[in-house]
Amino acid sequence: MIKVLIFDLGNVLIYFDWNLAIRNMNEYHKGLGDKINDYFKTNREIITRLEKGKLSPEIFFSEIKKSFNSSIDKDTLFKFFSEIFSENKILTKKLPKIKKLFPICVLSNTNIIHREYGWKKYTFLKYFDKLFLSYEIGHVKPEKEIYLFVQNSLKVHPYEILYIDDIEDYVDAAKEVGWNAIKFESNEKLFDELKLFNINLT
Repeated sequence: MIKVLIFDLGNVLIYFDWNLAIRNMNEYHKGLGDKINDYFKTNREIITRLEKGKLSPEIFFSEIKKSFNSSIDKDTLFKFFSEIFSENKILTKKLPKIKKLFPICVLSNTNIIHREYGWKKYTFLKYFDKLFLSYEIGHVKPEKEIYLFVQNSLKVHPYEILYIDDIEDYVDAAKEVGWNAIKFESNEKLFDELKLFNINLT
């Protein structure tokens, strides 16, 4: 029996488009968005450290300033970095119905900049009993520790959890610790797969 339903955030509850950030930064300072995008591709660890809470927003900003010698200020950069989200309203409007069935939580690889400047505004977040955020936990998916942290915090057996994520590696990692897990591909497919767990949202 499922006792708690856990959602990923990005590209499940909210879609994101990094190209929006690139375009806005390019408009602010010619080529800045493309350069920062290339920098992140070759320095992925800076994002991972940010998502693990091991890198402060201030140091993150200073690293960007140092690397690109741009006049961009911190608030402007953080807004460009974060204004990339749009709500999956087809799914989020189902949350009140789901919450009547059992507790619901979020488990997300995210950072404090995206939270404060990007997705904190969404009112659907009020339906969640708990937000498990990587930068607060100190681990990121697909690390086993983050799943065990969530499981222990909820005080449930792994087989009592149903998890939804759009990234296959993260779904597989959840299954490895004993969770039920669904790979999100579309709202329609998700609603069909939830019926296998006796959750009818249509």
